[in-house]
Amino acid sequence: MSIRLRLTLWYSGLFAVAFVAFGLIVYNIIYHNTMNELKNRITQVAARVEATRTGFSNEFNLNSSDPGFNAAIIGIQLINYTEDPKGNVAGKSNNLVRGNTTFPFPEYNEVHRRFVLQKVEDVPFYIYEQPIKAQGNTIALLQVGVLTEREMNLFSQLRTILWISGIAGVIAAFFLGMFLSRKALMPINRVTEAAERIQSGSGLGLRIPREKSNDEIGRLTDTLNGMLSGLERAYKNLEDSNIAQRRFVSDASHELRTPLTTIRGNVDLLEKIWLDDKRSNGSEELKGHSEHEPNALSVIDKQQMSLESIRDIADEARRMSGLVNDLLALARADAGYSIDMETVSLRPLTEEAARRASFLPRKAEWAVGPLDALEGIEVRGNRDYLLQLLFILIENGFKYTPSGVVRLYAMRSGEFIGLTVADTGIGISAEEVPHIFERFYRVDVSRGETSGTGLGLSIAKWIADMHHARFDVRTQLGEGTAFTVWLPIATKTYTAG
Repeated sequence: MSIRLRLTLWYSGLFAVAFVAFGLIVYNIIYHNTMNELKNRITQVAARVEATRTGFSNEFNLNSSDPGFNAAIIGIQLINYTEDPKGNVAGKSNNLVRGNTTFPFPEYNEVHRRFVLQKVEDVPFYIYEQPIKAQGNTIALLQVGVLTEREMNLFSQLRTILWISGIAGVIAAFFLGMFLSRKALMPINRVTEAAERIQSGSGLGLRIPREKSNDEIGRLTDTLNGMLSGLERAYKNLEDSNIAQRRFVSDASHELRTPLTTIRGNVDLLEKIWLDDKRSNGSEELKGHSEHEPNALSVIDKQQMSLESIRDIADEARRMSGLVNDLLALARADAGYSIDMETVSLRPLTEEAARRASFLPRKAEWAVGPLDALEGIEVRGNRDYLLQLLFILIENGFKYTPSGVVRLYAMRSGEFIGLTVADTGIGISAEEVPHIFERFYRVDVSRGETSGTGLGLSIAKWIADMHHARFDVRTQLGEGTAFTVWLPIATKTYTAG
């Protein structure tokens, strides 16, 4: 059973119960008011009954002096119990005598004051019975009955009207409930249709249309639209993450394949050199060393080529080792790796980085200072990782500055201390600056001209994030680049001694 039908049935049922209750209340009010009027009328008639003797013994003609006595609808009857406990009719009003009508009456032991609704000759009467006593004993019973045919017809018509109107009202309520429930559930139908379209592949960009009302359905629509937006963002992030991961694996494979190819080529060359040498030695023994192969290499040439191949293998092995270390650092970053922190004096660390950098291979001039802003400055961080960050920036400066100057200096701004590595190298275009911290990204102008994996600045960015630091990059294509890392200064605490 659908929610719409259930709501309609509930609505119709509640309406039916309410209408039945309303009908019963209306009917009872009209019934009791009408009967009370009849009660008052016949009791007043009974209070003014007059009896006159007829020509027969113990028989009376009954009448009433009450203005409400209407002989057309009210009859009076007197029952005598002195001769017979079952009672004898001792008198009637003229209208009952002419019509030969007798009201039913009880026996002596059942006589008491009451109102009773009875049919007399298939005609409804409302009868008031009043005992008449003498010396504490009941000797007679006075009955005053009023014809209630008009009232009974009124009650019958009222019941019919209430039944017909009740059934018509329930039917109308059912169809009205169907209409109202359809209108009320229309937003839910829209939600269902939107969910079905999303399920069928329409995409998470679909939104449920919202009406202006701020009711429960409106809030549900807002909640579902917000959930869809969150799912869309999460799906997009997941998609971007998958794309980045595929690109990362592809770039890493490419970067690892290049040194492996070089190593394999040099190993093949060494194998060819020494296998050829072995074959040459064997043939010389067979010929008694009398002839020489025209293309045979001299021992000195073989040693020189072997040394060059070994150097190439060693260089590529170091390059692979650095790449693997970089990939390991980035894997730790992705896994949420947290580094150990301590209070680090920044000036000794920067001076050590500057001293070590002076031994790096370079074509540009290396300059240090001013570093006065670092005096007495401490930061919360990891000394080894901060040194690695500075070396990445310095090596990048040397790598992309074929001639000119690379300078390391410090400055302070409020509660932050800045370490800047500035060069006068090739610079970076404005379009490429937002991408320089992406993994394996290398500036187009540098591709093929300088070696590198494109991972250094990604690692530097991760180290900066771990230290709650931020990067500031100033660059001009063809004029140089300045990288500044702003580290929060550690707050000193003092204890009373």
